[in-house]
Amino acid sequence: MAGFLRVYSSLAEDDPQIQPATVSVRLADLLPLVALAHRNNYLWLQDFLDDEVVITQDLLQVLGAFKCTRPSA
Repeated sequence: MAGFLRVYSSLAEDDPQIQPATVSVRLADLLPLVALAHRNNYLWLQDFLDDEVVITQDLLQVLGAFKCTRPSA
């Protein structure tokens, strides 16, 4: 018996006022997992490389300073 494919539109496409769900995650929980996925070159990580993340202003300042003072190889 052949299977039939159905195409469903997402809720976001049906109602432009619905925003995607957001979840708060501690950086301490997130970094080890992202680092492991990056180190082992997991392909699924590439699906999220264009996603935006929200960080605090002080973390942005620290990262900016780190970027400027990091010695090159």
